[in-house]
Amino acid sequence: MTRELPVAILLVAGVTLIVLSALAILVMRNTLDRLHYLGPASLGTLLVAIAIVVEESFSLIGDKALAVGVFAVLSGVVLNHVTARAVRVHELGGWGIQNDEQVEVEER
Repeated sequence: MTRELPVAILLVAGVTLIVLSALAILVMRNTLDRLHYLGPASLGTLLVAIAIVVEESFSLIGDKALAVGVFAVLSGVVLNHVTARAVRVHELGGWGIQNDEQVEVEER
């Protein structure tokens, strides 16, 4: 009885983040803009995993859910970076600064 409210809050927050991320990906026009909205989806996955841990405690199911949630967050960051770099290479022919590209340089 006491676990139902925190589990419901975590599930609603996690699913809301996932659904809003999916809707934002549909609305955005640019590939790099779409990549920015993938981050909250992995955090939503982590919230769902934490809700499972709260419900099941640290059992086999809870541990696996937590492992999947942490893996989703960590791999999501890496996959976003790799995908953005691949898009840049595809569009510009290389990942480095191009000759006609303007870059802000911070003076020291």
